[in-house]
Amino acid sequence: MKPSAANIAALPYRPCVGLVVLNRRGEVFAGKRIDNPGDAWQMPQGGVETGEAPRDAAFRELGEETGIAPTSVSFLAETAGWVCYDLPPDLLGKLWKGRYRGQRQKWFLARFLGADSEVSIDGDHAEFSDWRWFAPDVLIEKIVPFKREVYEAVFKEFATKIAPL
Repeated sequence: MKPSAANIAALPYRPCVGLVVLNRRGEVFAGKRIDNPGDAWQMPQGGVETGEAPRDAAFRELGEETGIAPTSVSFLAETAGWVCYDLPPDLLGKLWKGRYRGQRQKWFLARFLGADSEVSIDGDHAEFSDWRWFAPDVLIEKIVPFKREVYEAVFKEFATKIAPL
């Protein structure tokens, strides 16, 4: 049964973090979603656990999704506030056991100072089937449409800091 607009509006947003990871050339890390048959890419992101600080969650997610150790990055910035998005109707009730209407995300900007050989996407909870570095404007076109506005807002907020070394 399709939830009513009032039921959807009453659902909270899932607290989440996201990471814009830059390489030395000013390109952005993205992984191809393992659970999407299309050409869907995203930057590392994930939920904030109860009692966990957003920055700590970002370090944890970075390791879980990319294999990159926190010692291989330099954190540059974080978004001033939280950025929210709503799930499209076809995903409501399917993700996160139907408990959330979307996500409320705190984004962090980090510079990867290591070697590409440090990246490992085949961990215990693999989310990506492939990964690569993208120019931000190219990555925006590869994102699932319902997250595109979030990526545009995050790139806009970090625009003065996204550059080659």
